[in-house]
Order: sequence, then structure tokens, then C-alpha cells
Amino acid sequence: MGASVTRQLIESHVVGGTPAPGEEIALRVDQTLAQDATGTLVMQELEAIGLDRARTEVSVQYVDHNLLQADERNAEDHAFLRSAARRYGLWFSKPGNGVSHPTHMQRFGVPGRTLVGSDSHTCAAGSLGMLAIGVGGLEVALAIAGRPLYLRTPRVFGVRLVGRLGPWVSAKDVILEMLRRHGVNGGLDTVIEYYGPGLAGLSAMDRHVIANMGAELGATSTVFPSDAAVREFLRAEGREDDFVELAAAEDAEYDLTDEIDLGAVEPLIARPSSPGNVVPVREVAGEPVSQVVIGSSANPGTRDFAIAAAMVAGRQTHDGVSFDVNPTSRQILQDLTRMGATFDLIAAGARIHQAGCMGCIGMGQAPAVGQNSLRTFPRNFPGRSGTREDAVWLCSPETAAASALTGEITDPRDLADLSYPELALPARSSVNTAMLERPPPADEARDEKLVKGPNISALPDFEPLPDAVDAPVLLKMGDDVSTDEISPAGARALPFRSNIPKLAEFTFGGVDEGYPRRAAERGAHVVVAGRNYGQGSSREHAAITPRYLGLVAVVAKSFARIHWQNLANFGVVPLEFADPDDYDAVDPDDTLRLANLREALSSGAELEVINLGKDTPLRVRHRLSARQVDTILAGGAIAGLAHRPAREEPS
Repeated sequence: MGASVTRQLIESHVVGGTPAPGEEIALRVDQTLAQDATGTLVMQELEAIGLDRARTEVSVQYVDHNLLQADERNAEDHAFLRSAARRYGLWFSKPGNGVSHPTHMQRFGVPGRTLVGSDSHTCAAGSLGMLAIGVGGLEVALAIAGRPLYLRTPRVFGVRLVGRLGPWVSAKDVILEMLRRHGVNGGLDTVIEYYGPGLAGLSAMDRHVIANMGAELGATSTVFPSDAAVREFLRAEGREDDFVELAAAEDAEYDLTDEIDLGAVEPLIARPSSPGNVVPVREVAGEPVSQVVIGSSANPGTRDFAIAAAMVAGRQTHDGVSFDVNPTSRQILQDLTRMGATFDLIAAGARIHQAGCMGCIGMGQAPAVGQNSLRTFPRNFPGRSGTREDAVWLCSPETAAASALTGEITDPRDLADLSYPELALPARSSVNTAMLERPPPADEARDEKLVKGPNISALPDFEPLPDAVDAPVLLKMGDDVSTDEISPAGARALPFRSNIPKLAEFTFGGVDEGYPRRAAERGAHVVVAGRNYGQGSSREHAAITPRYLGLVAVVAKSFARIHWQNLANFGVVPLEFADPDDYDAVDPDDTLRLANLREALSSGAELEVINLGKDTPLRVRHRLSARQVDTILAGGAIAGLAHRPAREEPS
């Protein structure tokens, strides 16, 4: 059988291991990206491992999350990130330039390359025919230092697209259809690869919308071929020379398959509070709406804003609706302004915010309690908006704009007085390379001093894993606990992302605000969870701050990929119930005895955990590789590298 695009990308970059599903492999990394909410730790990790200069083809540090400067803390982080980017040889994108994913796609994305980023939506670059994977910050730091990325070889989930999208339906509805069919863990341990004749009607930015939210399916990545649509995108960006054609063989083999008739897709919406809670818009039409927000990396293209502008042009949005627009890059805002779309949005009542993630990460635009907020964003986890008791719905720009006009959830096909707009998008983007700061020459970079304000703490030192521990269960949680619930985003917590002791005070704030106090009182402890623990954001803070507070192990039915790796990177043991029914045999405040941990982990055997409160045994297991076990035994990856500095060549 011939090779899929995914397998071509893997096989051209594998430097260790055998690329068979489930086997751990090492991949050469061509490019990296980091954003500011995770990047401060990346830079601290580069300092900790002794990096002299980046060894990748391209590495970029973006400032796109912590943009609200309510006090000095975020500004201090920005200064630190710029100084670190200069010191270690990274490009720097300053505040206001744009969200990392569309900006990277515009300026740096190259078909056939690998990209890892300390943001789960890094997979959006698969729209250009890249193998782009979201990981924890430490793995990005190691990649910058020239080390390979280790991961379990994913299965390839082939999705054949046929037909063409109808009026009022767009790419967001396609990925919502995937979530409707497969749920938030339907892509676990897979790369989703789209192919088929339906691709001809999808632009590169349409594909970005679909690839971006592959993260919400739990997928390792999403891949599209590099074809005429990619060439057209790169031509518009003044980078046609970067085009490389990549296509799956006609007889390409896929481990899983599905097919979507684009002509049959209808406007869809994800109800609160999960991206997988998808229903047709008409099923919930008439629900009152108080806020509509357009933007984020999930709908970042010029077209996504222009369609909304065309729909509201010459009209006023509903009096009871706050209509918010987050441009996703300075360049796209320039394009919209040139074509008059910015004027139409403002005249219709839109509030134009700075280019960045903003409301998507809870940095402003928090909705009122009990009021519905419609967003073109990728996630609607509980409290992610910045409002603890929020009601956030996810939809397309068309559905969002229609609802902003009527004041209630509205299928855009039901707007009787509005015909489908014909858009005249610019053939050439407002390319602005001056907004990105090049890394200085190596000899100049070595003299760069890191600028550390008082809010930037040192990385904590963690002790090696003990061989035995009696650990109370401080929390028992259900399925699909997100990293937003473990380490909250929002304007209160995000400014402390470079201050682990302070950020630890917010740990599990979305689950139980009393956890930090109890952890301080009890010391070493465990938490118990259901399926898909740690879904969502790649933020490694969700592993570091519980570890800082004494977390030894998480016992769950299953884990989301990135968080599972982050736990191992910082010395927390991720254990799974051998019998999922044993989850019901553990209660909060039970004490679990974990004995012979080091030997059991090294041997790969199942572990027996004794529930001392009930005097009953539990069988648990792990899926860690020998490399990951060594990391945990050392107390984390940084401790394990203490005697092997990054200046050495990767093995």
C-alpha cells in the first residue's frame, strides 16, 4: 500500500525507534513556537539545561495570551521573553502582532517540515502539510536545544471529504461535525488526515480552522496535503518559493476511516460546556444571547472576519448583545481595514480588541453569569471564559453574526432579509515582516542579559521519586477534567505563569478551591480521576503546580496525551486503573499505599496499590516507556539532564 501524507512526514523525520502504531519513536524537529503563557517556562528551562543557542531551523517566541497589562507583571514577562529570545537565538513577536498559530502560518510555515509548540493548537499548521504537534514547554525547550521529540507512533485516521460546502456553512461546521460524530477523545493517539475531492473547495485558512480544533478531538495532530490551495496561500504571503507539493498515494492505507459529504453539513453549535456537545443550530434556535465574540486561532482568517462584516454591514447588532471582535493578527487587521470590513464592523456596533487570544483564554471579555455567550473559539470548558459559572457556545462566524443581529441563537439560513454575501478577498496579504524581531548574531546574543522582574521565580527543584509512600486522596474527579480546571487561565491567574509558588495557589481552582490549603497541610498525596484526564491546553503548569504542592501520582481511567507526558516530565506518576470499575472503590480521603514504586515502574509490571482506608488492593498499570520511567525516577526531565547538558549532541 502507498503512504499517507502523515506517514511520509514521520518517515522523513524519524531518527530513532520503529514507526509502528503504539511504539515510541524520536522525530527530528525543524521548527518550534512558544506563546507567552507557556513561553516563560520554556525560557527558564533553556536556562536550566544550559543552552547556548537554538539548533532548530526556526524557533519563534510569540506574545499573544498575557496581553492585558492590569499591573506590571505581564509587562515584566514580555521584557523577559524578549531578552531570552535574543539570548538563545529565537525570533520574537511582540504584543499585538497576533496569535501564534495564524501568524506562524503566514510567516514561517513550510510544507513538509515538523513543528512542535508549547500550545495544544500548534496542530493548526497541519493545514500547510506540516506535521505540527502541541507539547509541553519542556519538550519545546529540548527541541530548541536540538533534541528529538519522543512520542508514541500515532495511528492515521483518514477522513475523506466529498462535495462542497453550501451557503451559510463553513469550515467551523466541518470540525464541529467531526466532534459531533467522535467526541472529545475520538482522535486519541491518531493523526487525522483529510483527503478527497472535497478539499478543492477549502482554502488553506479553511483547513487551519479544521486542523486547529483537531486538538479538541484529542488528536496528536491533523494533516492536510500541500496542494494548489497551499501554493495560493504562500503566494499571497509572498513566500511561494517555500511551496513543496505533498500528497497521499492513491492507494494510501489508513488505520481508521470516515467520510464527510460537505454538501450535507449544516450549521452546528457546541452547547456549554464541552466542544463535543454538538447539535444543529436550529435545534437550539431562539435561546437568548448577550455576547458574541469573533476571532481566536479557531477562526483566524481574513475570510472569517469579512463574512461577519458583510453580514452586519449597514445594520445594527441587537441592543442586548455585546459584539466583540478579536483580530488574530496585525496583518489580518490591515487586510480587513483596506477592504473596508473594519468600518462595517465598527459601524454595526462591534468592539474591536487588540490582536491576540484575549477572551479565548479568559483575558478580558468575560461574560455575565447566566447569560449565553456565542464564540468562534475552540474551547468552552467550564470557567475558561473568566466567569466561573459561564454558558459559552462554540459556532461559526456566520452563526455568530446572525445571532448578534437577532439577539438570539439563529441559524444564518433563517435570516430572511439577508442573502449570502459574495466576498472579494485580497489576492495579496498586507505582508508586514517588520513586526517580527530577528535573533541577533551569536556573538552578540551571548552578551544578552536576561531581564527578570520580581514576578519571575526560579524553577522549583524536585526530589527523586520515593520508593514507597502512603498518600491521601485529596481529590476524586470525573471524566474529561481539563487543564483549565487544574491550572486556571484568566486575568487573575495568568500573570503568575512565571511564578510557580504564587500560581500554585490557583491549582484545581476549577474543581475545588480548598485543594492548595489541604495539599500544604497533608504533603505527599494523590488525585483520582475518570477518563481523558488533562484534556485541553498543553500548559505544563497543570503538572508543575500540583507537583510543587506534593502530588506524587494521578490514578485515572485514562489520560489526554499532552498532560500525560507533562506529568512524567515533572516526576508525577500517571497510573491507570487496570480494571476501570476499581475507580468506584476509591473515595476522597482514602489513603493509598504505593510500595516498591521504583522497581515496579522499571520492570513494567502492574502495580498493586493498597487502599488503607478499606484494606483492599487495587491493580494499576502504566504506559510509560523506559525513557519516561527514568525521567520520573530522577524527579523529572530537568533533574535527569543535570549531568547531560544540552550542548551535547542528541542520541
